[in-house]
Amino acid sequence: MDNLPQDPAMLFSFINMKLRDQYASLDDLCDDMDIDKSLLIDKMAQCGWEYSPEHNKFW
Repeated sequence: MDNLPQDPAMLFSFINMKLRDQYASLDDLCDDMDIDKSLLIDKMAQCGWEYSPEHNKFW
């Protein structure tokens, strides 16, 4: 997670951009970028965002 933006708004934007443009799912993104999925979900939840598999984005 060290290579991801630390600012919550930038992280939100970055992850959603990657999901929209490059990855079909959060699993694909986390596997490819070597990100701990549970840590990412927890960090996003702390800011009030949750992942929607149906829409493939955080909101």
